[in-house]
Amino acid sequence: MTEKVNRSLPSDPTTRSLIRAQMSRRGFLAATGGVAGVALLASCGSDTEEGASTTFPEDVGGTVRWANWTAYLDQKKVDGKRTYPSLDKFTAATGIAVDYLVDYNDNDEFYGKVQENLKAGNDIGYDIVTPTDWMAARWIRLGYARELDAANVPNKGNILDTLANVSFDPGRNYSLTWQSGFAGFCWNKNVIKQDVTTIEQLFSPANKGRVVVLSEMRDTMGIILQYQGVDISQPFTEDQFMNAIDYFKKMIADGFIRQVKGNDYLEDMANGDAVAAIGWSGDMFSENLSGQNYGFAIPESGGTLWSDNMLIASTSANKANSEALMNHYYDPAIAAEVAAWVNYICPVKGAQGEMEKIDPELASSPFIFPDDTTLAKVKVFRGLEAEEEFNFSAAFQEAIGA
Repeated sequence: MTEKVNRSLPSDPTTRSLIRAQMSRRGFLAATGGVAGVALLASCGSDTEEGASTTFPEDVGGTVRWANWTAYLDQKKVDGKRTYPSLDKFTAATGIAVDYLVDYNDNDEFYGKVQENLKAGNDIGYDIVTPTDWMAARWIRLGYARELDAANVPNKGNILDTLANVSFDPGRNYSLTWQSGFAGFCWNKNVIKQDVTTIEQLFSPANKGRVVVLSEMRDTMGIILQYQGVDISQPFTEDQFMNAIDYFKKMIADGFIRQVKGNDYLEDMANGDAVAAIGWSGDMFSENLSGQNYGFAIPESGGTLWSDNMLIASTSANKANSEALMNHYYDPAIAAEVAAWVNYICPVKGAQGEMEKIDPELASSPFIFPDDTTLAKVKVFRGLEAEEEFNFSAAFQEAIGA
């Protein structure tokens, strides 16, 4: 994870981070909800396993263990040690210590690591987890998330109206949105002097062999499908998806795509192995604060929109403490503090006003507080039927050689 330095924020807001190869990260099996009229979230998957029956233990100790994605929380370095200012405020106010674990690289990878213990009702080593919409749907459907006590999370009412009711968790009884964001084009501005806004520019001869794309099927394929004129938020055919797979395979076979990666695509960008990517909108922001010079753009043909969510694992023995932490991050002032660092779409009402006090320019950023014009450029990948999910995922995995 890269360190952030104390420097002024860039004037041209940019990207985010996550995954690796398996079934993929921000996929959905049924999508509803949205931001400012754009469908934003999704529902559950095609799993057939049954959730375990868990006897919930009593809260013990003054701790919370939180699994999250890379570059996804405000931080700074003090005496050579990384600290998280917003977490420090929580601990100072409550006395609850937080073990913040940057353990997410891919939704399926993380789920695979904890699945057996979840089924057995054993401690998984985390209290709060942060899956993407479609995976959050799976956790809730299989009984792997604890129901929130509304009295312990009074700030829950600050969630944006467009996120308050989603198909996988009506009324948000089990989850709260952590951040939302866009997938689009990223590039090293020291190498590529012109903005990358089209797929032809991304896969230009000059970039051959130096482009990385996301192992999140719905982001990478969603961008290719839109380039081919397909509205990914509406019903499309398997033939249309396979046409996009053919294009994807050709870019790999012809040597344009260096690798298909998860969270660690940023490593290729940082070490110069890649000069451009299909990546996330908060990552580039965060990396620029570290001294990088990256650009981000929503493709002219369309980008994708997604959300990650905080859930309390069914095996957690620290439910009340976890609820207190979730409540802390739905305080508008704290939410603005986080958003100023991660530069993702903030899900909390009142945060934009608080951001004015931190950085007026960021308060007007369309990548943090998107307007209708920005949202019109992105789509949520539509819900998939079980057979589609299997076929599309299998085709994607075959294409990347997984």
